[in-house]
Amino acid sequence: MAEELMLLEDARAIVLSQVQMTEVVEIPAWQAAGLPLAEDAVADIDISPFANSAMDGYAVRSADLAQASGEAPVILDVIGHEAAGHVFKGTIGAGETVRIMTGAPVPEGADAVVKYEIVEVLDGDGNEGSHVSFSAPAKVGENVRSAAEEAHAGDVVMRAGEVVAPAGAGLLASAGYASVKVHAAPRVGIISLGTELVAPSELPARGQIRDSNSSALMAEALDAGADPVFFGIAPDDEQAIAELVHRATRECDFVITSGGASAGDYDYVTALVRREGEVLFDRISMRPGKAITFGLLGGKPYLGLSGNPAAAYVGFEMLARPAIRKMRGFAEGARPVQQATLAHSVKKRQHRRFFDRATVLRDPETGELSVTEAKTQNSALLGTMQRANCLLRIDEGPCDLAAGDVVDVVRVDLPEGTVL
Repeated sequence: MAEELMLLEDARAIVLSQVQMTEVVEIPAWQAAGLPLAEDAVADIDISPFANSAMDGYAVRSADLAQASGEAPVILDVIGHEAAGHVFKGTIGAGETVRIMTGAPVPEGADAVVKYEIVEVLDGDGNEGSHVSFSAPAKVGENVRSAAEEAHAGDVVMRAGEVVAPAGAGLLASAGYASVKVHAAPRVGIISLGTELVAPSELPARGQIRDSNSSALMAEALDAGADPVFFGIAPDDEQAIAELVHRATRECDFVITSGGASAGDYDYVTALVRREGEVLFDRISMRPGKAITFGLLGGKPYLGLSGNPAAAYVGFEMLARPAIRKMRGFAEGARPVQQATLAHSVKKRQHRRFFDRATVLRDPETGELSVTEAKTQNSALLGTMQRANCLLRIDEGPCDLAAGDVVDVVRVDLPEGTVL
């Protein structure tokens, strides 16, 4: 009888159904760059609160310069000087102008600013008491940034769920926000399982290997927006595993283990979840990463990944990362997918969906994208993942792909929501 495997889409839907957005916290607006807001941001004043100069020059009444030309220049009296933060309190009348700096309020009576470089100073230093000459007309509103050009008081300048860009942090500051509300980084507990594992700082004895998965998964969780916590290495002992997993579920919002998720003699993870919680699936139609357990333990989502490094990586990308993104309030949880041309043939005999480590490159002459698989897809190897920028996705069913065929690639080097 053929093994019953769950489709990835169904498995992802189950995972997402079991996680909620985290509690709302308040952080400095500049620290919110890259995060979605938890609530609308509303301007408390007009932005900008006054009409201001777009450049250094002279504030004028455009009517005074209507007939100005090179043959018949118009001469105006400079009656004041205004820099940003220093307000000229008078009103510009006929035949008058004020020297103005970028960002300074446009004085009463003026409706245009003529840039400094095209104004001739006839006497003095160009400031108050000088006379200056204009050789061309000025349009109403020329070089003037209108009041409330960005937003009016009461306008929503950034909506809940919108990701704050670095420039957006400045917009929030302009709207009166020194701090903003976002969803807290979920605490994600990471545990490595296996008697053969030793810490990266240790020299492995024969039969031992260094624990690489915890470092990779901690880095992936951090990159996804989580606060990762490493709970250590558990040997192949049912009680030791249970103690670590229980501690992690008490202290974290989401727990991830790697190792002990297949069907070996020492694979206690699925049995623990079945006994004390609920297993929602334990096999997926995917390579690498078929053996993945997901369920609830102590009311917390629990994901048991394969001990094979590449399989753990793909499992995290496809299931844990979208969950963490949802918990932080991101609307988009899937990495961008684009099409590329295969640089070589690929034969697939298994029914499962494949995610092969690969590199996609753009031809500098034609602009076309081509994708090349890593030479080995051994799921024990992380070096191929380090050097890959995508996963070549080959959907369920056997197939023979030829060089030149168009395929889908998942861009693991680009954030969710990227437009390609």
